[in-house]
Order: sequence, then C-alpha cells, then structure tokens
Amino acid sequence: MEKIRESAVLKLLCYILIPILTLSLLLSIAYIGIKDQYGNSNDIEASYLNSYDFSYEYMYSLIRNVNGINNGYTDFEHNGLYNKIDDNIYYNENYTEYYSYNNFIIFMKFIIVKNDTNEIFTNIQSNDYLTEASNFKNNKIYWIYENGNIDTSITNLSHDKIRYLSLPYEGLNTFNGYNIYTYIDIGNMKYSNTIELTSILLNMFNKNSNIAEVSIPIDIILLSIIIVYLIWSVGHSKNKKGITLNSLDKFSYEFIIILFSSIFWMCLIIAATIISYVDISTNLLIYIVGLTYLGAYVSLAVMTVTTIKRLKAREFWHSFTTYRIYKSIKNRIKKATNKVLDKSQSQKKIIILYIAFIFVSCILGVTFFTGISFIVLVVLWIWTLYKILEYNKKLNEIKNALHEIYMGNPNIDLDTDELTGTLKELAEYVNDVSNGFNNAIQEKLKSERLKTELITNVSHDIKTPLTSIINYVDLLKEENIQDEKIQEYIKVLDSKSQRLKKLIEDLVEASKASSGNVKLNIEEINLSELLKQVTGEFKDKFDEKNLIIDLDLPSNNVMIEADNRYMYRIIENLYSNVSKYSMENTRVYITLNKTNEEIKLEIKNVSKEKLNISSDELMQRFVRGDKSRYTEGSGLGLSIAKSLSELQNCKFNIEIDGDLFKAVLIWNIK
Repeated sequence: MEKIRESAVLKLLCYILIPILTLSLLLSIAYIGIKDQYGNSNDIEASYLNSYDFSYEYMYSLIRNVNGINNGYTDFEHNGLYNKIDDNIYYNENYTEYYSYNNFIIFMKFIIVKNDTNEIFTNIQSNDYLTEASNFKNNKIYWIYENGNIDTSITNLSHDKIRYLSLPYEGLNTFNGYNIYTYIDIGNMKYSNTIELTSILLNMFNKNSNIAEVSIPIDIILLSIIIVYLIWSVGHSKNKKGITLNSLDKFSYEFIIILFSSIFWMCLIIAATIISYVDISTNLLIYIVGLTYLGAYVSLAVMTVTTIKRLKAREFWHSFTTYRIYKSIKNRIKKATNKVLDKSQSQKKIIILYIAFIFVSCILGVTFFTGISFIVLVVLWIWTLYKILEYNKKLNEIKNALHEIYMGNPNIDLDTDELTGTLKELAEYVNDVSNGFNNAIQEKLKSERLKTELITNVSHDIKTPLTSIINYVDLLKEENIQDEKIQEYIKVLDSKSQRLKKLIEDLVEASKASSGNVKLNIEEINLSELLKQVTGEFKDKFDEKNLIIDLDLPSNNVMIEADNRYMYRIIENLYSNVSKYSMENTRVYITLNKTNEEIKLEIKNVSKEKLNISSDELMQRFVRGDKSRYTEGSGLGLSIAKSLSELQNCKFNIEIDGDLFKAVLIWNIK
C-alpha cells in the first residue's frame, strides 16, 4: 500500500486522466441537454426554425417594429428612424439583422403596408414593392399577414397554432390596419461559435447515441476513485516520512489562491468571450477552448493539491499571511499585557505612582486657572523630572559596575545605603557577583599555584632517581659487554631515560611559562639571524624526511625586543614540530615580513596525518597531532611556545586548513 501511495507515476497518470474524464463527462451531459432541445437531428438550423423560441422571437420582432411605426418612431436599439425615400415609402437598412439568443444570426426581410395611408415601411429597396411582396411566398421561410389572414411556412405561426404562442403587447391585434409581408434570407443565415460547437458535438455523439448514457456513470465512478486516491496519496513521497511540502506549498496561501483563481477565471472569461463574440474558424476555436480548459484545470488542480497538502501537514492556518500577522499582533499584545500585569513589587509601585501622577495632574489641570494650582502643577512636574533623573543616575551606576565586571575588573563595591527598592536589590546582587568573581579568581590562582608547585616538586623528586638511572646507564655503556641482547637493552634504557628527562624538563618549563614564573632578559635580538641559525641546526632532521625549506627573509635585518634564550626555544619547538609531523618529500615555507605596523613570522608545512582537530585544542597541553602517538614528543611544544610568546608580548596563533598547518607569530611595532 505504501508503494501505491508513494508512486509518482500513478499520481501523474491520475492528473492526466482527470481532465480527460471530466471533459468526457461534461460533453456527455451537454449532449443529453442538446438532444432534448434538438432531438436526434443533426440539422440544427431546421430544428431551430421549427422551434417555439424562433416563432416567438420572429413575432416579437414584428410587433415591436409595428408598434414603433404606430408611435412615429422605431426602437432605438436599431439606431434610427425610417428614412423617406419616395412618396409614402420609408426605408431603414438598420432593420436587416436580427440576433437570436440561440446564437443564430437571422436576416429578416419585410414590407409593411399601412392600409389607410398606403404608406410602405421596409428594409429592402425595390421598384415595385407590391410585386416584390407577392414573391415572398417563393422563399423557404415566410410569414404573410394580409387582410387579417395568415399565410406562412412557419408551423407555429399558422392560424391554428399562433393562438398558443404567448405574444407580447396586444398580440395580433397590433397588426390591425396593416398588411405585413416577411421572409427569412436563409442564404445569409449564420451560425455562432456556440452552434458550431453544438453541431460538432451532435455529429460526434449521434454516430453512437448511447455512448453518452454509458460514459456518464463510468466517468463519475472513475473520477471518484481517482479523487479519493489523490486525497489519500497527495503529499507522500518515496523514501520520505510524513507530508512533503515543496516551495509552492510554503508560499502565502492568500497569494496562491488569488493568483491561480485569477488564472482560472481568466481562462473561463476568455473562452466565454471567444465563443460568444469572436468570429473565428472552427479549428482555431477548438484549439483556444482546449487551451483555456487546460489552463483552468491546471490552476484549479494547483489550488486543490496545495490545500490538501497543507491540511494534511497541519500547516493550513499557519500558511495564511493574515494568520501570521494575527499571531504576531496577538503575541505583542500578550507581551505588553504581561509587562503591564507583572506582579513584581517594582512593577506595582510604578503603576501606582503613574496612576497617582495622572490623578493629581487631572485635578490640577481642572483648576489650572487658579494661581495655587498652577504653581503646584509646575512643582509636580519639576519634582517628577528630578526623581526620574535621579533614578536614571543610580541605574547608570549599576550599569557601569556591571560593565566593569564584564571587562574583568572584579573589585566593585556599590554603596547600597543611598538606594532603595529594586535598585538596592540590584546593587546588592552586583556586589555579590563581584565578590564571587573575585573569590573565584583567587581560588583559580591558588589552584594554578598549587598545580605548579606540585609539578615542580614531583619533577624534582623524579629527577633524582632518573639522574641515577642515566648515570648507571652511562657506566654500563662504558663496559665492554659482548652480549648483543644486553647492548640492545642498554640502548633502550638510554633512549627512554633521555625521553623521560626531556618530558620532565618540558613539563616544568610549561608549568613555569603558563604561570608566568619565568625570568626574562629582554634585549634587542636579530630575528633574521636567529631563524638562519635554527634552520641550519635542523638541516639534518629536515634532510632525513626530504623536506625542502623555503626560507623567505627580508633583505634588511629584522630586530625585535625579546629574551634570546626563550625566543630560541619558541622557534626550536616550532621547527621540531615541523620535523616530526610533516609529510615526507614536501616543502616547508618560513616567511618573515616587516611593515610599519607589525613584524610577522609564518611557518607552514603539510601534515602527514589528517588534522581532524581544532587549533585551540591542538595548543592545549599533552595534545599531539599524531593521534597514534607513534612519534616522539610530549605534546607540550606548542603550549610552551604559546605561553613564552605571550610573556614576550608576541601574539601566537596556529591555523589549520585540511592537512595544511600554519604557525603565526606577530610583534606589534610601537
């Protein structure tokens, strides 16, 4: 079932079938309605001419025309009166076209003779109107009213049936005193677009008249199944849990409805306008109606699908812009109300004082024109301003105290005797925070001092037996021992004891450097020469790993203020780091630059191990770039270099980009 619900192909097929089945249903219903009106005949023209509607409209046109003649004018819908073209002959060409609401364009020819004056009213031109009138009977559709008798080819307008026609005004009595001769110019009769489409529909279904009755229930059943399936499956996608909303579903719901509703109604209006008023070929008419139908379907489908998705995802109301505006306003009102209704003592006091201020101001305002009230009101204003400024001053004192603590100054002690209420509570809290901060700093310093003493004492205690071990190893090395295994053991003892000695020395030095317990001999030293010296000393180690050193130094010597011994140790630690952890057969860049503002030393190398570690973590104690700890080292080199650099007013930083390691030392020029 899940595969069926998540099938994109099945959904696409349903979206394609819906307009096809809907069109089939609409055409079938339209055919049944047209069939009731025209029967099984494909001759819509003949059906219309024999219809009640045609007969009624035919007579309505004649009665309206004769009434116009009786009243001395014609209907202004036909744009004007008769023009006299000869004695007793009146002509009006505007009475040529007659438009039926059944979408036929009918051309009626008529000659109306007023018996008492022998005046002739017509919409045709002839040299002999009486002879012309007698020839009207030769036409297929004619109706003649002469001396009170009817002669016609229109069945519904014969003497026997016209009485059943609901004629307007006074009916046939309107024609008393007139002889009327009319016929329909069948050759110029036109179909409208609606009749064209109706004719096509009849021709299509009449080949199998039962197909409409059969297709209607089938279309309804299939559409119902498809719609139920889509409602169930819309929003579910393959390998995704829950309802999946696309970018369109996240747009404002009002915007989507307005946009696609406009497209939907525009398609319907365009189709209706073209069908009713535009004279175009049948093929082009079908093409345009089809496009507008698809446009209306797509817009309606988009609106329906996004609505279902939002409802199923429970995002319907939240997708309304008006709802979001309402929630925003509601939350703001709620926050404002909570602030006003805050039950804290200070809030209550402010509200009471504010109400009292308004009350007193109103009383004094009413009696403003009395001298005493005016003076009291001015005094109240001045007193209020003074209290606000005083309150603001004390608040700024507390703010400044907090800023000092934030900047690292814990020695803050606010005088709480002059404060009251909330300000006094705040000041007491600030003093407590300051005291706690100060105590924490003292405890931290004490802890660091104890750790330093512990490291120093333990290191000293370890050094004594370690010195003995090293001395005895040296004595063993001087003995002429022939056993190769014993010689190998002595080498291991010598190597490990020397490494342990170096670790203890580094540990002591790191402890002293981090605590600042180092005596510096600051002097001017040549940094360029120092780099050349250390580079030369590490040449053998670099050559072992085939590291190419790219030493880029300024042409002039670069002088810095530093302790020569400790600066040597910093650079030595960085070079040692390069020699241990660089990838073999790579290049090492050592660059020294000097500007008017600073001196900058950069040491860059490619690490043989991927550095999945941050620069801050790498500078901590006992952290090494070699996770396997295969290489020798204590993990203290960078930590010692950083501490010693900071003691000599040098900024030390490292940067990691993938497997690129860069150490940066910066001296500001005063």
